[in-house]
Amino acid sequence: MKTIHVAAGRPYDIRIGGGLLRELPALLTGICGERRPRLALITDDRVNALADGARCPVPDLQAALEAAGYPVCKFVFPNGEASKTLDTVREVYGFLSANSITRTDLILAVGGGVVGDLAGFAAATWLRGVSFVQVPTTLLAMVDSSVGGKTGVDIPEGKNLVGAFWQPSFVACDTDMLSFLPAETFADGMAEVIKYGAILDESLFSLLEAGAPGDRLREIIARCVDLKRQVVEEDERDRGLRQILNFGHTFGHAIEKESAFSITHGQGVAIGMALMARACERAGLTPAGTADRIARCCALHGLPTRTGYPLEALCAHAMGDKKRAGDRITLVTLERLGKAALHPVDAAELLDFMKGGAGR
Repeated sequence: MKTIHVAAGRPYDIRIGGGLLRELPALLTGICGERRPRLALITDDRVNALADGARCPVPDLQAALEAAGYPVCKFVFPNGEASKTLDTVREVYGFLSANSITRTDLILAVGGGVVGDLAGFAAATWLRGVSFVQVPTTLLAMVDSSVGGKTGVDIPEGKNLVGAFWQPSFVACDTDMLSFLPAETFADGMAEVIKYGAILDESLFSLLEAGAPGDRLREIIARCVDLKRQVVEEDERDRGLRQILNFGHTFGHAIEKESAFSITHGQGVAIGMALMARACERAGLTPAGTADRIARCCALHGLPTRTGYPLEALCAHAMGDKKRAGDRITLVTLERLGKAALHPVDAAELLDFMKGGAGR
């Protein structure tokens, strides 16, 4: 069991280990004390179905929480990026209103990145702020989206363009849940793990080059969380250093959008990392061979590194990204593996810059 303390916004703990869903009622007591607030449990239909299965670490989380004295109401929405919209948030608001959720109550987000982002945004905006707890059930959510307080939804113009910074009160990463993930979903999370190695920790990247995480998975999750913790504590509001966490994401998001989200987030990020590394090598910003190492590592973990979508379309999507400022966009580049840098590029030069990444 590992506990990482995050001193950003309202400080909170992230607990990493097996069996945490079984311990959740007791863990909530550490937050709520003797008080038993109403819990608004928000999840998706995939996780909800898993929770009803006999093999799940907690066959009925709602029943376990109620047995501990917590009144629980539950909102379930269709899984997938297509649900991460303002329309779904409006449905959540109706659910919160119907169940009289107040500022003294608690929103409980149980699921992957979509659940955490959407429930967190609802928590940030309902009554101008209700406390919430993240219970990530995917590798991607454990190492990335549940940490750091970024919440939000997609709109037709782009991904995560509407959102808020709202730190959770607690995060419980039950690594037992990872055994239920389809291989593709686990690979999505590995894209973010590879990203942390590429931008912040070459030794972690080298470990990933050696193959599957195996029995070091919990250690790797904890390392990724701690790396993000360090960045978030220095730059909670994403004004500087925190932007390096977007390595591979600007074009990853563009690929997701161009594919109508048939390409998953992790797949998009993997392609985006390889694309950016190739472009940076051509521009002389990154040592030769870096892109090949990233591509090989991604492939080893079941991730693609190329796309057939037109670069012109991807650049057009990228210029609608939230990292744009005026007529410039900030790209995340690599000085070397383990050290990232921010590289502003004029809009008029973006296509030419990125052609170096598409041509190999």
